Amino acid sequence: MSMSLRLATPALSPAVSAASPRRPSVPRLNVEMACDTVFRVLARRYLTDLTASHEATCRGDPTALHQMRIALTRLRTAILFFAPMIDDPMRMRIKAELKWLNSRLGSVRDLDVAMARLRAASKARPQAVSSYRTWNEKRDEGHRQLARALRSTRYRRLIETMSGWVESGPWSIKRGKQAAQERASPIVIYSTGRLKEWQEKLLKKCRKLAKMDIKKRHRLRLLNKKLSYSIEFFEDLFPDGRFSRQQTALKYLRKAQRSLGQLNDDAQGHLLATALQQDGAQAPLQFLSPKRERRLIRTAAAAYRKLAEMKGVREAR
Repeated sequence: MSMSLRLATPALSPAVSAASPRRPSVPRLNVEMACDTVFRVLARRYLTDLTASHEATCRGDPTALHQMRIALTRLRTAILFFAPMIDDPMRMRIKAELKWLNSRLGSVRDLDVAMARLRAASKARPQAVSSYRTWNEKRDEGHRQLARALRSTRYRRLIETMSGWVESGPWSIKRGKQAAQERASPIVIYSTGRLKEWQEKLLKKCRKLAKMDIKKRHRLRLLNKKLSYSIEFFEDLFPDGRFSRQQTALKYLRKAQRSLGQLNDDAQGHLLATALQQDGAQAPLQFLSPKRERRLIRTAAAAYRKLAEMKGVREAR
């Protein structure tokens, strides 16, 4: 269902123009920056990355689609990270529209990943090639639908509204002592507290990893990704070797992310194959293996144990 975002917005700036092929120079973060400044820097950065891959994604480039989805995930993470400060009547409506865009990108990305798995399987199982035609047809139709969505008024309005909201949305002029303090708070103080909060939440949830079903594992994977991206946001705040502890945390988070990501890809590929079979197509159900599932869960659990043994993300001083 389409939603109209009622905020007067300027035309796209060059920094977020869909025609811009490269990200322009952006300022590095530093410990003296206020939270509102940092939010704008991050949001501009990922809006630019998002729109830079727009045209190639419309043409069916799977790499551009992947990059566009990564940029969107980083943008959504930045919004969530600063949610207390930017909470205004526009945020939830923009959040809903970004979720709509993510669902369009994600459904086609899942097909791309499943196709890559089929190609790999065909080396050992030549019979898998017989299912390519059905999968290719579904993928082509998915890309056509995605291209229509990305060239729609709804998408264009979303980018324009998002750009305007980042620069001068209601959150930026909200009155009251608390609102002003949230905007002016030094990023080093806010980010340290927020990262600690998210890390504790992740470590609490991951204790039940072995007993999680597919949906709960998916939610854990998303939380893992949000924490990883958030740590990466603030690498500039830790000069020289003082980012080493964060890098160690990222190493464990990325190791767990790879395993959880492969489990999610397996589950999505299996669902797609099942749907194709129900439509009368020959689609091999070879995406889920109990042995592989156990191995990936053990790998993720081991990474989380290592992360829990750390004392948390060190504060920047």
